[in-house]
Amino acid sequence: MCSACNNTERNTYSEIFGVRAIALTPNIGNWECIDTDTLNDMTYTYITCSTDKRGVTTVTLNRPDKHNAFNEDFIAELSRALDEIRQDRDCKLMVLRSNGKNFSAGADLDWMKRMAGYTRAENVRDANALAELLYRLNFLPVPTIARVQGAAMGGGCGLVACCDIALAADTAAFAFSEVKLGLVPATISPYVIRAIGEKQARRYFQTAERFGAERAKEIGLISEVMDESALDEAVEKTIDLILANSSEAVKEAKQLVFDVAGKPVTPELLQQTSESIANIRASEEGKEGLSAFLEKRKPAWLK
Repeated sequence: MCSACNNTERNTYSEIFGVRAIALTPNIGNWECIDTDTLNDMTYTYITCSTDKRGVTTVTLNRPDKHNAFNEDFIAELSRALDEIRQDRDCKLMVLRSNGKNFSAGADLDWMKRMAGYTRAENVRDANALAELLYRLNFLPVPTIARVQGAAMGGGCGLVACCDIALAADTAAFAFSEVKLGLVPATISPYVIRAIGEKQARRYFQTAERFGAERAKEIGLISEVMDESALDEAVEKTIDLILANSSEAVKEAKQLVFDVAGKPVTPELLQQTSESIANIRASEEGKEGLSAFLEKRKPAWLK
């Protein structure tokens, strides 16, 4: 068992979902650790993954000839990369981007053809793999930024919804197009509905209509919209904003949202939030940050 999990119990997806979930490696039905030696030896065909000296990891979807569409190997590679990031103590932030004209066209046509011949059990197993990928991305403990250009369709929208911050070109286009194929956007739905709300999901899940980047911002799927030529600069500015902060506090702030969102304000929640701030105040970076502020100097993480 890896130290990152430190969990001997086997919990169902519904039991774990949203409860300190980003500390765990999800495997729907069971929670299993990933072999870190396997991760370190991993080579990629459909994505690239690199970390710079700042601790910023860039994951690039790299099937431009297929508009970065998903297939089973693509999903497996991206899941493995996310596990590696989760276990990398030096990683402070992840950027998700893509090569080519489009961010992601969703499901690969050849993959969908294969699905048509699957048994129900094979379809469940196949869907679980995508569900696990989205779960890993949504609950990754470090901040995540999506850089979106061109089309983001179906599962591509799911990736965007799972990221903490999403920056899009003003020419980007979005759609939940599954019903046009006789399908439903099931595995992406928990994250999309949290991002855009039930009312908007009821519209766009049923109409399958395309909508632009400004509309995506209005409904909460996208954080900011700009000319495509300004996307990289906007990503870098966002990275700088995050890296100016305590990396441990940033992680705890992300966890705080998962711990509190949608919960009733009860004495138990008040106690939990009080303990959260007390713990971070007593941490090394918490003490350093407060001392630096009072002494009017830069904190150690900026030196």
